[in-house]
Amino acid sequence: MNIEISEVANLPSRFGDFKVKAFKEGHKEHLVIYSDKLAEIPTVRVHSECLTGDAIGSLKCDCRDQLEYALKLAGEHDGMVIYLRQEGRNIGLLNKINAYALQDKGLNTIEANHQLGFRADERTYEVVTKILQHFNIKKIKLLTNNPDKVNSINDIEIVQRVPIIMDSNKHNEDYLNVKKDEMGHLL
Repeated sequence: MNIEISEVANLPSRFGDFKVKAFKEGHKEHLVIYSDKLAEIPTVRVHSECLTGDAIGSLKCDCRDQLEYALKLAGEHDGMVIYLRQEGRNIGLLNKINAYALQDKGLNTIEANHQLGFRADERTYEVVTKILQHFNIKKIKLLTNNPDKVNSINDIEIVQRVPIIMDSNKHNEDYLNVKKDEMGHLL
């Protein structure tokens, strides 16, 4: 895996003062936001890009709430957020919006992806191990509900899976139930 790595820059934010570094993997550019004083065993959130949730505040998912919670935790407890550019479970923005349109017609998130010719989840996490190794991190507390993330991080000891449970709303309740009941998320 060929990865190009940026310099380190400061990123003061409303969640804390962070350092940032970009990792370019093929055509995808991932961002790592981390405390200047990483804990010996940092709490790490692997967050996949969600433009509609993260930036616009869509109520169809819990992505923004999870991202903000993870950044707050990273700032308070010397942790890290790995922001992966895998929009729409890695089907891309155009296909994600097409999936939304199918969901508006009654399909759930998995059915919509299948209708478009994709698996329920197209994301991969190999780059996460490479990023953690770059920072010389050997053990983490992984902030996730997704067992696929836990199972796909290799050569790094996950000493604890930390749940990240956000409140549901009328727009994302069915979505969260599908993640739990059909995708095995630990909600």
